[in-house]
Amino acid sequence: MRTSHAAYRHDGGGRKWYSNAMSKFTLPDLEQRVSDRASASSEQSYTRQLLDKGVAQCAKKFGEEAVEAVLAVVSEDRERVIAESADVLYHLFVMLEARGVKLAEIEALLETRTKKSGLEEKASRPRE
Repeated sequence: MRTSHAAYRHDGGGRKWYSNAMSKFTLPDLEQRVSDRASASSEQSYTRQLLDKGVAQCAKKFGEEAVEAVLAVVSEDRERVIAESADVLYHLFVMLEARGVKLAEIEALLETRTKKSGLEEKASRPRE
């Protein structure tokens, strides 16, 4: 796994934010990390503990984190939005691991969607 080069910067007023340095840590890295941790014992892995609780609990935890991210976007500082977004991504990958869905499958679907404008693509979806 690659190491992250993101760093905090301080504004002198006690606030901090992530620098513009691009991280080398990728979503495929996160997917692999979750997969690796899924194979560990529950005594050593929070990811394994979540998975042991089942798909519904993984989905519930993802939903809780998504709500926290939405609330952060509306009323918190940039640092909190980044932190909550990281939690959402982690829990998304745990939920996907629980269902056996791979990032490559999602990327393939997204690729098909980019062949049309967003409005055309949305209009072409079956109505529920």
